[in-house]
Amino acid sequence: MQKHTQLQGTKMLYPYKFTPLLVERVWGGQTLARFGKPVPPGKRIGESWEISDRDDAQTVVANGPDRGKTLRQLIEAHGVQLLGTNCFSSDTPTLQHSTPSRFPLLVKLLDCRERLSLQVHPPAAIAAKLNGEPKTEMWYVLDADADAHLIAGLCRGVSGVDFIRALERRGGASAKRHPSDEETALHSPRRLSGQGNAATTVAPSIEDCVRRFPVVKGDTFFVPSGRLHAIDAGVVLVEIQQNSDTTYRVYDWGRVGLDGKPRQLHVQESLACIDFQDFEPRKVKPKVEKHGVNGLWRLVECDYFHVHKLDLRSAWPDRCDGSSFHILACIEGAVGILTPDNKEERLDIGQVALLPAALGHYTVVPQAEVSQALKVVVPSAL
Repeated sequence: MQKHTQLQGTKMLYPYKFTPLLVERVWGGQTLARFGKPVPPGKRIGESWEISDRDDAQTVVANGPDRGKTLRQLIEAHGVQLLGTNCFSSDTPTLQHSTPSRFPLLVKLLDCRERLSLQVHPPAAIAAKLNGEPKTEMWYVLDADADAHLIAGLCRGVSGVDFIRALERRGGASAKRHPSDEETALHSPRRLSGQGNAATTVAPSIEDCVRRFPVVKGDTFFVPSGRLHAIDAGVVLVEIQQNSDTTYRVYDWGRVGLDGKPRQLHVQESLACIDFQDFEPRKVKPKVEKHGVNGLWRLVECDYFHVHKLDLRSAWPDRCDGSSFHILACIEGAVGILTPDNKEERLDIGQVALLPAALGHYTVVPQAEVSQALKVVVPSAL
């Protein structure tokens, strides 16, 4: 099962950089070129897949002795030394001879020049019934236009019935299902203030139903499965997510796709997944864990990934202790990753590296006046 003869041995593990996979989207643009991506002229590149282990989308090593090998090949060769014990079941009898089916995370950069569809990702309890994959994700805003916004959750007081009726009025005739007793108990349609002193019953639009809020560079937002969401125009972000490519579009704002035809909607699947009690979610408030010459902030901790932000003014010593790989993503300036054999890999803003779980000690060195990075690990019991 293991193919150690095809790749470098465990002693040769090192920080891996990958050639990104660029994906054209109707809402994409050219902005990722500013972050070092080879964006073809005239193409609407919406996504840059930085670390991917999908059957149809394998990122390939771009540096060092294993250049040209896929992430899947690295996993097959190195197993637990690459991934860490947290990626294996606790009852696995011999970790060295067992390999998870795939890498647990997917890391992307997104360039959103237009608003994305209103969408949802399925929770684990529902995904299998819909022949999909569960997906929880987080966003870190790399850049944002002056009037940039995100959309997430429902406005307080909006019921599932309100939302379904809004879909039907916008042409979603298939958006019919039997609302729960709890949803029916909520007022629908909403009673809003009219002009003067009169109160007017107003049927809310889709835009009325969802919460839209401003974002700026450096903001973090968590998107658990089941949360209705969209990214508005003018945002570039890092997306850390479960290794899943299941997205259900519930509404696409009347737009057509790259082929000039309306994109497929998944209304029934979306309605089965949306958490209709998810009202007005807020941006993540970073929690300070270390503050001095260097800073360490906790951004997100969930069952699938833990993400911290490093703010570096001097060298930052760290260690891959065998429990999990580390992912480092440069989000400001540039950083160097110095390994015990005195080799260094540089990451400029927008670049990502995978550090094997068995790498041991390493040091992150700032290489610009302001240097920041995201650090991602997986917790135990995945």
